[in-house]
Amino acid sequence: MYNPEQTNAFLYNQLLRRRFATPAINSNFSVHPEIAARTPPYGKLIRNLTEVRRVLGTQGLTLAEKVLYSHLDNVEDTLGGRNGKIRGEAYLKLKVDRVAMQDASAQMALLQFMTCGLGKTAVPASIHCDHMIVGEKGAGVDLPRSIEGNREVFDFLGSAAKKFGIQFWAPGSGIIHQIVLENYAAPGLMMLGTDSHTPNGGGLGAIAIGVGGADAVDALVDAPWELRAPKILGVRLEGELNGWAAPKDVILNLAGQLTVRGGTGYIIEYHGPGVETLSCTGMATICNMGAEVGATTSLFPFTSKMTSYLNSTRRAPISEAAEGVNKSHNLLRADTNAIYDQVITINLSELEPHINGPFTPDLSTPLSKFKHAVKENEWPEQLSAGLIGSCTNSSYQDMLRAEDLVKQAEAAGLKPKVDFFVTPGSEQIRATLARDETLDVFERAGGTVLANACGPCIGQWKRSDISKGDTNAILTSYNRNFRARNDGNSQTMNFLASPEIVTAMIYSGDMSFNPITDTLPTPSGQSFKFNAPSGSELPSQGFELGNLAFVPGNSAPSPSTPVVVSPTSSRLALLEPFEPFGTTDLKGLKVLLKIKGKCTTDHISAAGSWLKYKGHLENISNNTLIGATNAETGEVNKASDTNGDILSIPDLARRWKAQGVSWLVVAENNYGEGSAREHAALQPRYLGGKVILAKSFARIHETNLKKQGVVPLTFADEADYDSIGSCDSVDTVGLYDMLVSGGNSEVFLEVTKKADGRRHRIPVKHTFSKDQAGFVLAGSALNLLSKRAATAR
Repeated sequence: MYNPEQTNAFLYNQLLRRRFATPAINSNFSVHPEIAARTPPYGKLIRNLTEVRRVLGTQGLTLAEKVLYSHLDNVEDTLGGRNGKIRGEAYLKLKVDRVAMQDASAQMALLQFMTCGLGKTAVPASIHCDHMIVGEKGAGVDLPRSIEGNREVFDFLGSAAKKFGIQFWAPGSGIIHQIVLENYAAPGLMMLGTDSHTPNGGGLGAIAIGVGGADAVDALVDAPWELRAPKILGVRLEGELNGWAAPKDVILNLAGQLTVRGGTGYIIEYHGPGVETLSCTGMATICNMGAEVGATTSLFPFTSKMTSYLNSTRRAPISEAAEGVNKSHNLLRADTNAIYDQVITINLSELEPHINGPFTPDLSTPLSKFKHAVKENEWPEQLSAGLIGSCTNSSYQDMLRAEDLVKQAEAAGLKPKVDFFVTPGSEQIRATLARDETLDVFERAGGTVLANACGPCIGQWKRSDISKGDTNAILTSYNRNFRARNDGNSQTMNFLASPEIVTAMIYSGDMSFNPITDTLPTPSGQSFKFNAPSGSELPSQGFELGNLAFVPGNSAPSPSTPVVVSPTSSRLALLEPFEPFGTTDLKGLKVLLKIKGKCTTDHISAAGSWLKYKGHLENISNNTLIGATNAETGEVNKASDTNGDILSIPDLARRWKAQGVSWLVVAENNYGEGSAREHAALQPRYLGGKVILAKSFARIHETNLKKQGVVPLTFADEADYDSIGSCDSVDTVGLYDMLVSGGNSEVFLEVTKKADGRRHRIPVKHTFSKDQAGFVLAGSALNLLSKRAATAR
């Protein structure tokens, strides 16, 4: 059983002894002492918005455009003279308000930031230790073990945070997105986060965008962050959720409509009368999973539910300020004459629960049809585990609705048929649920309460009930369900659903069970049917803070604090700059691998046990593309050398690097979808990769490649995918000229077939801006930032 007093005492001693955090705050505080620093700069935003309206005239603006354009570094230079041609065309140079980093990605972000030689970050920033904590036996056991096992990394992050004035949320404090929602997100804010589910903050009206570490460094050093102006997809919500339907079902349904690529290049902006009926945390759930359709971000307009949530989380001054600027300047809602590029309407009153999966978050099935889908697709008939929580669904409301179902089953004498795991999203949520005895209800039902961390959702599930290769089905309230993501087993089918559906299903254990219509036999021989769940949006007694040792205090930089990276460490290593591009086109590239089908960032740079090497580029590069499928053989992590040798993909890349042979990868659609992890760009670059040629790219990954000096190109004609294969030799034609001209010329690839030496030319496309071309020419964006920082000193 989870013993918070014992675990918290352990952590408190660890935090004090190792000086993870900045000085602890006064335990009697009621309003956070840094509340002013967490309030968006509304005065500046209003001034910028006034300038935007002067430049654009009477054009109606969406909410997304108001928030984005009011953060422009120079409104006139960006928007002037474009005759309204902005969306999908203009490159926006934006000044960001805040940066948040999770522990796995923060390592590389900080290593890059340190090369710039600055004494503090230019904008407020935070580090959240959530990705490196294992889920197995429960928080009381898992958390201390994970802290001890990752001591070196947590020490590095804590000391760097103290030195540079970054707020440090210690292991056990909670998941980055839940903590951001509780503390930092606010209507009209613009923030970057080094995690793809950063858009969670859109539930509180923020423009919150997931990026790689190099993008985060832009903001940390006060460089404008560049984004191609997204198109705006309007989702009109009508009616009101009822019965079993939950906010999660809105995005599960939308994912089925859009697919994993349908949101690429768009911001999803929700509007309509149904918006007013949703809780703030429900809106955050919807925005969180917008990442699964490729959207740049998602957001909701300012509502009374946001006011209630801000007040409940001790940020009443922010809600008052937001109400004021919205009333005076309509900053936080779309103009009535705003025009969307596309509109999708969802009637909440008619929405039924959905279950999405397996292996992709856009395979959406209404609950009423799921029984048929199980039989038709020959999915496992028995459920092996149910898991609720994660950054997507760990709010107070989520947990109380799940608790209601457990209480119903308990009253009927029922016990779960499968393992049940619960992940609170933050220490604040955990402490509140403990006070209100919700956790007791879960534990009486046999549930295991895991640490306040990502755990199984990102592969930190130390599972012992199955063996590798066992086909099995799990139901989770998570956001992503790629193969092998949760437990390392490629045959585990993860079906995504609301916490309510997951909780009800564990009492049947049958994947065909429909809790809305079906009954279960009770020990007394009667039939039991669940009633629709209910639960309060916010706690009537307010939120408990929990262990104050988790809460950062004063974040003033401490220049004398040493940041130690051992030269013999296997976990951390200082970075060496990548070499510049050169002064000619690339000659003699070889095709390392031609990839078949889905290739996510999980395939390119696996998580799970590999997370421990996130700060060591040499070591983590040993997992490069190990999940990719060879299009020519159907094998995973197998590639052929020119002499016929069969090697693992990273081994062949290392061999060619040692031989001085640069290489490229050929891939299909939406290459790099999923996580924001920049290692999926860093690792190929480190091993000698120069070009990725794909049918299409996921937005974050395409940007990450450019930032690290790798050239992402797409087929002008997708049929040309069939004309190039492994070990073919490739010369670029016009690439150097395109880069020098700032993205303004055509590029071709001259391919020489390995089999017979025949040559043919492939026309390719690119999306380079002038700045992005400069990154590649310099060798990486970091090379440019370091040079500028050195000049400024």
